[in-house]
Formats: sequence, structure tokens, C-alpha cells
Amino acid sequence: MRVGVPKEIKNREYRVGMTPAAVHEVCSHGHQVYVETNAGAAIGFCDDDYRSAGADVLGTAEEVFNTAELIVKVKEPQPRERALLTEAHTLFTYLHLAPDKPQADDLVQSGATCIAYETVTDRHGHLPLLAPMSEVAGRMSIQAGAHCLEKALGGRGVLLGGVPGVSPARVTVIGGGVVGQNATVMAIGMGAHVTVLDRTMDVLRNLDHLYGNRITTLYSTARTLDQAVTEADLVIGSVLIPGASAPKLIHRDMVRRMPEGSVIVDVAIDQGGCAETSRATTHDEPTYVVDGVVHYCVANMPGAVARTSTLALNNATLPFIVALANKGAMAAMREDSHLLAGLNVIGGKVTYKEVAEATGYAYTDPESLLEIP
Repeated sequence: MRVGVPKEIKNREYRVGMTPAAVHEVCSHGHQVYVETNAGAAIGFCDDDYRSAGADVLGTAEEVFNTAELIVKVKEPQPRERALLTEAHTLFTYLHLAPDKPQADDLVQSGATCIAYETVTDRHGHLPLLAPMSEVAGRMSIQAGAHCLEKALGGRGVLLGGVPGVSPARVTVIGGGVVGQNATVMAIGMGAHVTVLDRTMDVLRNLDHLYGNRITTLYSTARTLDQAVTEADLVIGSVLIPGASAPKLIHRDMVRRMPEGSVIVDVAIDQGGCAETSRATTHDEPTYVVDGVVHYCVANMPGAVARTSTLALNNATLPFIVALANKGAMAAMREDSHLLAGLNVIGGKVTYKEVAEATGYAYTDPESLLEIP
């Protein structure tokens, strides 16, 4: 199969869909890999590294799309990339379609087979291709939040861990999944007072088992959430409904009652954000202020630590890339229900229920399209 790796073009996005090591692995299976020039240069992977791994380096994204059958990316295709997609392509990347109808419209119109990293599952029902970036984003959320609390950035002027004789900052983590767990461990490590809310008791029990009295765990109700948010110096929004838009748990009235200069880091922004006041920002302009509260809502947070993120992501995606290349998309999905769970759009039809509901398309059962008995 011909596999294409274009250079990412989203704002400040330095990750790359495949490392030279991943390219070497795919080429060892007899496939051809085409990489756009300088696709990995920003994180230390030069064109010669890719050539040594067996790839052909092409000059433009257009050449990559026109040559390749399987397109491997990191972030959702931007408008000019979507214009290059055809029904002959299989696209394998993060999509986050539920809050992005323009992208959904373009992918449906393209006829391409579009498999989303964020909805691929494993035998435990987890999301193995979302997990590595969730780990990065969770850890970064505390780093970013601590920085935003500095007075020069509009924050309260609070040191996350405090100092002897001065209380540490109060950090509220909404959601105890992969993002929340990684945010929690970083906040504990920096000495903050941490409260985690979730609606799954097993999640809260696990956090309590891991961290004991170093954190406070609360079952999330309207009342406990309101109190934990309005009393916090830093709120981490880490809720996730796979494939669907994030629920708006932080209401505008709650934001109004938060302390002046407090911070919300909305890691759920890829799925639309969990605060009513959230809107996507970029690494160039990462924050804005609403009712005196600093909002950090960068939609590709792991892109800031692009080398670490790329290596972590490739560890998870490579087996699926090899399967898609070896078997072709249709056969690979027929044989692997977990990969099939990643299918969001194919042949102009939306095959992920939550995406269909969010974007207004009719839902089509993917098994009916792949003739799975």
C-alpha cells in the first residue's frame, strides 16, 4: 500500500503522523511511504532520516495526497487538506467531528474512509489512541494552569504549591479519566490542594487508593460541582464522552462567582469544551478572560511538546497503521472490531452515532457497509 504522511499545518502544530522508526516498520512489510518535506523537521526528524528509513520525500502536500492511498496525520485535516481527499483515500488521524460540522460536511462530501484515533477502542473498552495524548494534555494542564495563575498573565498571583506559612492553590479536576488522573498526579507533585470530581464510584475509589488523603474525591452533583469550581484557584476540565460533544458542566454563573484571576484549563475543548464560556484558542493566543477568569482553551495542547507527543502517539498508532496497510481498510476493520469503532465517515455516510447526532446526519451502522455478518 502507498502510505502518505503530510506535514501538519494547524497553528503551532509540530507533531508528525509517523516517525522514521514507524516508517521503517511499515516499509519492512513491503509498503511504500511518502513523506512531505520537512514534515518532522521541527522535532528533529529531517528528510534524510525518513529517506534512510525507506520513505520517498515529496515536495508538497498535494503530491502526498495524490500519491498515497492511506493518509496518516495527527490533527484533523484543515480545509485545504480536506479539499485533497477523495473516495480513494483512507484517512487515519484525530478528527473530533462532533463539534466541527464544517469538517464533517467536507469529509462526507469527499467520500473518503475516515477513521478517528479518538474512537478506536481496545478489549477493555478504553481508548488506546486517545490515551497517550490525554496523558500529555493532563500533565500539561497543570503546567499551563500554574503559569496562567501568575499575575503577569492575568492570574491571581498564586504559587500552585504555596510556601511554608502560605496555603497552596486549590485545584479542582472535573473528571477522573486519563486526563484527570494525569492532572491530579502533577498537581499533587507541585504541592497543590487537589479535589477530583467524577460520577463513577470505581474511578473515585481508584484515585483514593492511589493518593489517599493527598486529595479530596467528590461524587459530582450539581451542588458539589458548583462549590468545587467557585472556590478553586485552578479548574481543569477533563470530561469526555467518546466521540460526542463535551457536556457543559461549568455554567456562566459559576464562572462569575469564581475568584478574580482564577484559571480554567478546558482540556475538553477538542470536543467543544465543558465550560459555557470556553472557545478554542491557539498556542499563539492561548488565553482570554471572561468575568475576571483566565481561560486556557488550546485545542492541540500536546503540540507544544511535539517530540514527546509524537513518540508517544506512534507507539499506540503503529500496530493499526501496519494492519491498515497490510490488509486494506475494509479487511482490517472487518477483522478488528476495535479498529471498526474508529470509523466515523465512509462513502459519504456517518457511521458514529454521536457524531451523526451532533452534526445532523443520519446514522449508518458501519457493519452494514462492510458486510460484516
